[in-house]
Amino acid sequence: MNFWRQLRWRIVATHMAVVLVGVTALTLTVEVIISRIAPADILPSLFVLAETGSTDALEQTKVELVETFRNAVWRALLVAAGGASVMGLVASFALAWEILRPLRQIAHTSQRLASGHYHERVEVPSSDELAQVATNFNQMAQTLEEIEQQRVALIGNVAHELRTPLAGLGGYLEGVMDGVVANEPETFAHMYHEVRRMRRLVDDLQMLSRVEAGQISLNVSQFDLVPLLTRLVNQLQAQAEGQTVVLLVDGNRYSVDSRQKAEGRRQMMVTADPDRVTQVVLNLVGNALRYTDENGRITIETSRADDNFVFVSVSDDGQGIPAEALPYIFERFYRVDPSRARSSGGSGIGLTITRHLIWAMGGDICAHSGGHSGGHSSGHSDGPGQGSTFRFTLPGG
Repeated sequence: MNFWRQLRWRIVATHMAVVLVGVTALTLTVEVIISRIAPADILPSLFVLAETGSTDALEQTKVELVETFRNAVWRALLVAAGGASVMGLVASFALAWEILRPLRQIAHTSQRLASGHYHERVEVPSSDELAQVATNFNQMAQTLEEIEQQRVALIGNVAHELRTPLAGLGGYLEGVMDGVVANEPETFAHMYHEVRRMRRLVDDLQMLSRVEAGQISLNVSQFDLVPLLTRLVNQLQAQAEGQTVVLLVDGNRYSVDSRQKAEGRRQMMVTADPDRVTQVVLNLVGNALRYTDENGRITIETSRADDNFVFVSVSDDGQGIPAEALPYIFERFYRVDPSRARSSGGSGIGLTITRHLIWAMGGDICAHSGGHSGGHSSGHSDGPGQGSTFRFTLPGG
């Protein structure tokens, strides 16, 4: 085993190198003291002896004094070197333990995560740097656990969504084979309707996988957003009138019912893909129509905070969104209605696709409960029954 590749021994070697340099410097200093400074300090005592004693006694005393001084200094040096070495070893091993213990735990936990134990977490140490590493690791583990939960939920949700049309098809086919259901065009029309539902779900899933993988193609250009919104509102007007819902485009605040034209309005230039923006707005307005009661109102508003981004909001005064549902509103197959009735929503991935399309065009999207103009109307508070607002940004033109 190559010990030098281990961090423990690198730390020990580094500390001992510091101790060695210190001892070497101290040794050289002691040698200078003994050879030069010490005799000069001892000479006054020798002069006193010279006046009172013989030459032999003087020489003997000189040798003894120098030797005693030398031994005392070297003993002090050995004690200091030994103490420094022991403290260096203790400090290096303590530091190595402080660093390597959380690193070993992270390595062990990462192996557990790779084996599928996504609930594993590491202890956060006291040092700031290692605490940051451990915190980031735990956040990563939390994200992996959530992704795994979403994967499991996705499989269950896809199975649930496919089960309904398949059950309908199976019922019609069994009825036809048993002679209970008439073999006529109306029966085949019902069967074709179920097939179309499965096809829409598969198409939505394919679109979702592409947008989440960043594999969608964008034809980005600069265009005026107002005429595009006007065309979309005209396109959806018949459906809105069927539900007695008023559609408004709020730039200079005009209604489609008044058939006012877009000429003369201020431009709202954006840099995006017109087809994808159309898909986003159609999805948001369609979602608002689904949750807005009769004689309700849906407003599309545009604004520009600066030259960088344009804000677009789709607000309604319908059922609203519960506070506990807001963090999950853009997740796959999530529905506010826990009954998961088909009348209360589509496949449950339209908002997820919408968010990824907005992200792909360089914008962002958020939702909150509360209606028009940011969700605050006079005399009303946010929450269920107060409508909802979806607001997204697009890069300015």
